[in-house]
Amino acid sequence: MRRMLIAAALLALPTAAQAACPEEAAVERLAAALVANTRSPALTGMTSMADGQCGQDRLVAILSREWGRPVGYKVGLTNPAAQQRFGLGHPITGTIFESTIRLRDGAEVPARFGAVPTVEADLMVRIRDEGINGAGRDRVAILRHIDQVIPFIEMPDLALSGGMDGPNLLAINVGARLGVLGTPIAPEATEAFAARLAEMTVVLANDQRELARAPGTALLGHPLDVVPWLVEDLAKRGLRLRAGDYVSLGGFSPALPTEAGRTYTVRYEGLMAQPVTVSVRTR
Repeated sequence: MRRMLIAAALLALPTAAQAACPEEAAVERLAAALVANTRSPALTGMTSMADGQCGQDRLVAILSREWGRPVGYKVGLTNPAAQQRFGLGHPITGTIFESTIRLRDGAEVPARFGAVPTVEADLMVRIRDEGINGAGRDRVAILRHIDQVIPFIEMPDLALSGGMDGPNLLAINVGARLGVLGTPIAPEATEAFAARLAEMTVVLANDQRELARAPGTALLGHPLDVVPWLVEDLAKRGLRLRAGDYVSLGGFSPALPTEAGRTYTVRYEGLMAQPVTVSVRTR
């Protein structure tokens, strides 16, 4: 009888994740600040990445009313230095919206498009079909289930006035906000194309100087290796990649503050016969 009473008492207690999940009112205030382009204090009381994910789920549900339906995912912290900064040993996933993929090469946007507006070199892929979920880590197999490789400038909003730890970065949806898409490239399901993705050099520059450069291997050792990581991460939450989903593979550069009156260009050298570029102008 005593064991039954103890078991009942334990079942009545909230789990740690439930106890520390950000309150709905706090997430609503964060969402309102994001929409208004004003900084927000960090969410408090979170003790785990599960709490951060709970906060993100609540935030995405609110922001989708303002920024359009979710259309895919972004993967952040895809290199060891970024992970170490947040005390993590793995990447994290955010959700991207219709507004994230609306802008095209040469677009002009306000320099203060967000509360803490930034720009970074990225690369995006579009999923051809759900076979991607079973492709494993075979890079050529992954390429068979991707129909576009897209030059991509991500423009994240890091939003918070302080307290940017791992759970909070996850809770603010990994900063997903805007992006600028270049001309899509039709991938080749070959070892040669996969090799070029790893061997390319990705350069972020503005109209004054080069800001950053990195090899293709900067993203988990190979850009395509981000996809199976994402598949596994989504599966833990009972989710799958779907046909038409967009995936932002991660930053080849740090997220740098935007300046008004600049043209930012990302150049991919070695991916195709001629360098591929995508640009955005800030005002």
